[in-house]
Amino acid sequence: MPTFRCAAVLFDVDGVLVDSTGSVGRQWRIWAALRGIDEEKVIAIAHGVRAVEVVRTVAPHLDAEAEVRELEKRETGDRDAIAVMPGAIDLVRSIPEGQWCVVTSGSREIATERLRLAGIPIPKVMITAEDVIHGKPHPEPYLKGADLLGVDPKECLVIEDAPAGIRSSHAGGMKVIALTSTYAAAALAEADAVVAKLSQIHVTLTGTRNLLINIL
Repeated sequence: MPTFRCAAVLFDVDGVLVDSTGSVGRQWRIWAALRGIDEEKVIAIAHGVRAVEVVRTVAPHLDAEAEVRELEKRETGDRDAIAVMPGAIDLVRSIPEGQWCVVTSGSREIATERLRLAGIPIPKVMITAEDVIHGKPHPEPYLKGADLLGVDPKECLVIEDAPAGIRSSHAGGMKVIALTSTYAAAALAEADAVVAKLSQIHVTLTGTRNLLINIL
C-alpha cells in the first residue's frame, strides 16, 4: 500500500465519518416515490453530490431549491441508523486541529447534526453545499477547503467514499484514499488507494504541519 505525505486531511462526511447511507437512501426513495420518479435512477446518482444537482438532473421540471428545502427538513429529522463510522473518532483525533476539515455535499445543518450525533468533533473549517457554486465532481469544494485551511492543494489528502468526490479531489490536484463503505472497490478505482476500514489509515506527525499517512 502507498504512503502519503501531506499537510492536511480533508474528509467527506456521509459514508466516511458518519454512517448515514441508510438515512440518505431512505429519504431519496421517499422523495422519488412522492414525485413519481424512478427510485433507482435517483439512488444511482444521489451519493456524493449536492441534492440540488440530483433534483436538476432527474426532475428538471421541478423547482430544485424548493424540493431540496423539503428534502433537507426530512433528512434533518431522520436520525434512525445515523452512527459514527468505525475508526473515525480515533482518526480525526490523531490529526492536529487546523490540519483537517470536512467537505460535504450536504447542507451545513445536516452535516453539523450528523457529526454531533456521531460524536465527531466539529472542525473549524467546514465546506458544505451552501458554500460553493459548483458541487462535486467539480474541484471547487475541495479547493475551498484547502484555501480555508491555508494549505496548498497539492499538499492535501482527501478521504472519500464516492466517485464524484474522487474526481473532485483529483481535479483539484489532491491525492485520495477511498473507503468502500458506499461503493464497491471497483467503482472507486480512480482513487490513489482504497481501504475497507478507516482503522487501516494511520497518521504520524513528522514535523510542523507535516503528516505521514500509512495504510496498514
